[in-house]
Amino acid sequence: VQLQASGGGLVQAGGSLRLSCAASGRTGTSYVMGWFRKAPGKEREFVAGIRWRGGDTSYADSVKGRFTISRDNAKNTGFLQMNTLKPEDTAVYYCTVNPDGMSMIVSRFIYWGQGTQVTVSS
Repeated sequence: VQLQASGGGLVQAGGSLRLSCAASGRTGTSYVMGWFRKAPGKEREFVAGIRWRGGDTSYADSVKGRFTISRDNAKNTGFLQMNTLKPEDTAVYYCTVNPDGMSMIVSRFIYWGQGTQVTVSS
């Protein structure tokens, strides 16, 4: 499975960005796509996840109400719409896939994209 993330950039606080993650290869039809982020000096943290079959979503408390994860089944592409961005959202964002289709525990995500930088200026 290959994951290609895109959409990062520099934005002012309060602005928006939309990240995309195109999945290719043997993804199957039932998996979980997740977004994690890693800021300098901080641990990697879960941001959001979506179960491809059914569309159930989960969010970190820090992004609830501001970020929305979605998917396009036909294109095997996931999206992370990020609104009302804050400087503390600055990080490298990684998309990832867990082929078991259920869990959003970090250890179950085994395929990772290359990361895309999001920088929010104050």
